[in-house]
Amino acid sequence: MKIAVFPGSFDPYTLAHHDLVERALPMFDKIYVAIGVNSSKVGLMDVDTKMDAIKELYASNPKIEVTTYKGLTVDYCKEVNAQVILRGLRNTTDLDYENIIAQNNLLLNPSVESYFLVSRSGLAHISSTIVRDIWRNNGDIKPLVPAQILKHIEKLDRK
Repeated sequence: MKIAVFPGSFDPYTLAHHDLVERALPMFDKIYVAIGVNSSKVGLMDVDTKMDAIKELYASNPKIEVTTYKGLTVDYCKEVNAQVILRGLRNTTDLDYENIIAQNNLLLNPSVESYFLVSRSGLAHISSTIVRDIWRNNGDIKPLVPAQILKHIEKLDRK
């Protein structure tokens, strides 16, 4: 099986994330949307809420599994027999950052490749950081996140 891990904090999971997974589906038999757990980060959504929201989004797709992990992404890839780390690129800054991570991941586990998908036009401006900022300042995030995710965000305080 061709297996990919799409890692991230996904706080929150955006339309850009969703688009990358949908576009990657034909390339893989299984994609793990893997929520990295970092206890020192305080985000908009707790891990359980993110899990519930993303699982709801992909409930009808057996090729997608939503999980959490701690530690190195390459170690998690080994755990789930994934050959690929899937990442999105919005701009050249992302490329520079992701390239460094990919090179180090290859040193740590040469059997895991990084595949990059360039963000689709009209979605490259979306980042979880910006979505959180808009939300916390009472802005409308409907055009930025899937409806299934928005339902979970709307239950949160805007602080």
